[in-house]
Amino acid sequence: MVFISEKAKNQLISLMEREGLTHDVSFVRFGVKTGGCTGMSYELTFDQKKQEGDQLFQHKEMKILVDQNSIPYLEGTTLEYSDELNGKGFYFNNPKAKHTCGCGKSFSS
Repeated sequence: MVFISEKAKNQLISLMEREGLTHDVSFVRFGVKTGGCTGMSYELTFDQKKQEGDQLFQHKEMKILVDQNSIPYLEGTTLEYSDELNGKGFYFNNPKAKHTCGCGKSFSS
C-alpha cells in the first residue's frame, strides 16, 4: 500500500484542477526509475488510464497507480508536501530507502 498525506492530497487536487483533471476520475501515478544521485529516483505524474500490470491503491479519496516494477520499492511509502521556507514541494517518505539524497528526489534500497 502507498499513502498520501493530507497536505499532499490538497496540493494534488489543486494541481489536477489547474490541468483540467478531477481526482475522482484521474489517477496519480507513483513510480521509480534508475538514476538520480543515489541510484533510484521517484516519479510523480497524473494519468488517465490504468495500464496492464498497474496496481491500484486508494487513499484519502485519491486513486494511485503504481507499476509492477515500482511496487517493491514503494510499498509503505507516503507522498508528503512541504511548504516550508527550507524547501517547497512534494517528497516521498519511504521506509524502504536506506539512503536518500539531500533533495529527497532519489534513494537507494
